[in-house]
Amino acid sequence: MIGALAVGALFWFARRPKAAEPVKSDEHSAAFCDNETDPENFDQTRSAGPEGMRDKTRRDWNKVDQAVDESFPASDSPAY
Repeated sequence: MIGALAVGALFWFARRPKAAEPVKSDEHSAAFCDNETDPENFDQTRSAGPEGMRDKTRRDWNKVDQAVDESFPASDSPAY
């Protein structure tokens, strides 16, 4: 009986539908909002700030967040 349940559970987990992938029009990194940069571009950079990001921020964007985002990937971040 337990073996049949185990086989049934294994079959169910293997055959269940996968979670839907989020729809994104561009074919490049998740760091970019749509039309932020060309996927073929050698230098994959985006505009600083939440407008350049694909996902919405989880909290309000403050001046420290903006300064750090503008300085990335500099080795010396702003001193706030």
